[in-house]
Amino acid sequence: MTSRLDAGDTFPNIALETPDGGSVTAADFRGRKLVVFFYPKDNTPGCTTEAKDFSALRDEFAKAGTAVLGVSKDSAKKHQNFIAKYDLTVDLATDAEEGGLSDTLGIWTEKQNYGRTYMGMVRTTYLIDADGTIARVWNKVRVKDHASQVLEAARAL
Repeated sequence: MTSRLDAGDTFPNIALETPDGGSVTAADFRGRKLVVFFYPKDNTPGCTTEAKDFSALRDEFAKAGTAVLGVSKDSAKKHQNFIAKYDLTVDLATDAEEGGLSDTLGIWTEKQNYGRTYMGMVRTTYLIDADGTIARVWNKVRVKDHASQVLEAARAL
């Protein structure tokens, strides 16, 4: 499954819950670039590596005028524990169980693993320009070196 939206489209302005119980939308970042990376689940190997990689590059993203936000459907409490366990510095947010941002983007979809069918997040990253327009989409992301590739694209934007 690939994202329903692509480069040139406006990124949706749908509220996400922050770990502290607040909310955040893409519009909150207008005036600077934004990376939104969607991942399946806190505390799983690939997702942990991805969040740690983006956290390690947080200062470099900031120098490139780019905010970074990781999104899954895990609860705010699970995000708090994930952040504390791995000393993550990247911001995380929780998407709604139903009708959320990932549903709108078409990346919360039916998946299969070992003959079992379930709903899950397709690992996808969006680079959004300062005006809220999608500059680039990475579909079905492979975690290795992904954060550094996104950083290079952010620097070039």
